[in-house]
This record gives sequence, structure tokens and C-alpha cells, in this order.
Amino acid sequence: MKTVLFIFLIGAAAGAFGLYYAQEKHLTTAPTPAAETKAADKSSPASPTLGERAREDAKSVKDSVANKLTEWHLTPDEIGAELSRTGQVVRTKAQSTGETIASATSNARIVTVIKAKFALDKELSARAISIDCDSGQVTLSGTVASNALIAKAVGLALDTDGVSHVTAKLTVSPGKS
Repeated sequence: MKTVLFIFLIGAAAGAFGLYYAQEKHLTTAPTPAAETKAADKSSPASPTLGERAREDAKSVKDSVANKLTEWHLTPDEIGAELSRTGQVVRTKAQSTGETIASATSNARIVTVIKAKFALDKELSARAISIDCDSGQVTLSGTVASNALIAKAVGLALDTDGVSHVTAKLTVSPGKS
């Protein structure tokens, strides 16, 4: 008899818990006025959605890169003129006041960071571009598909911590990517 009573009490407790859980679940799935207000606030122009903020950030980064390429004279026309004149592209990044290149800067770290940047870029091939580094002076060699990609490669390398000088001995081969 004790066993039957014990099972009955366990069943009643389980049923009560199930009823409580079902009611709580039902209440949390129904939109509350506060939740509707939050949803309305998110759709207002004053607070952009996550996607809108991501698009704005991406546009900001794109504009920043475009400004750096212009500042560093890495437009396709400038690259083409320099290639036809000297056969290579050379850029030196001016150091900020108080900024120095530490002698302990790892050449391997610089090469790895630049290779990673090239690997993440859809237009550049990390395998088609060889990177050498000696005390912050980077030399790029290999082939790319256009002058614009030479500019991008130089810009990515120059925008790496520890790099002070970039020499691009890249050749343009339209079939390459």
C-alpha cells in the first residue's frame, strides 16, 4: 500500500509540475506589451538593427581602406605608372611620433600576419605571392591578376604592425588570381 501511495504522490507532483511548466511556457511565448514596445523600438530609425550596423561598419572600413590606398598612392594608375617606370612598387610608411620599430619584432610574425590577410582576401592568392621580411622591410614577389591587386597587396602589407617599408616585385598576369 505504501508503494501505491508513493507512486500516486510522485505522479501528482509530476502532473502539478507539468501544468505549471505548460502555463509558464504559454505565458512566455505570448508577446507582452513590453516586448511589443521593444520590437517597435528596434524597428525605429533611431536604433538600427544589427544588420544595418554591420553594413554601416563594413562601408566605413571600405571607405577607410580606399582612403589609405589613395594616401599611399596605391591607385591602379599610379601602380601601372610606377611598374612601367621602375618594374617594382616601393612604399614606406611614415612612423608616428614616438613610434619605433622594436628590434625584437618577429619577421615570422609579420610574414604570418600578411599571409593571413592575403588568405582572407578573395582576390589575392596567399600561395601566388611570396613574402620576405627583414626588420620591418617587406618584399612581395609573385603574380597577381591586375595593378589594383598589387595596390591591395602593398596596402595590406603596409597596414601591418611592425612593417615600415614594402617593396612589391609583383608581376601582372591577367589569368592569375
